[in-house]
Amino acid sequence: MPLYEYRCEACGQREEKLESLSAPEAHDCPACGATVAMKRQISVAAFALNGSGWYKGAASEPASAPASAPAAGGGCASGSCGCPLAK
Repeated sequence: MPLYEYRCEACGQREEKLESLSAPEAHDCPACGATVAMKRQISVAAFALNGSGWYKGAASEPASAPASAPAAGGGCASGSCGCPLAK
């Protein structure tokens, strides 16, 4: 379930709610009681990768030099394409 941010258009009160995707985009303000004043805000997604997953190793390895242009003719079977799998 996503975490939504809401802001009251009447009093400016803010809140975060963990709700389903089908939750309504507005509801009553708990602070001032304004009817349907709490409107869902557009915000960035909170996403963090923690632990020692696959993404950690890729960032710490140095980037390899760009491959040279393939030679004319031959393809992978002859090893002339320049890809690392052909060697």
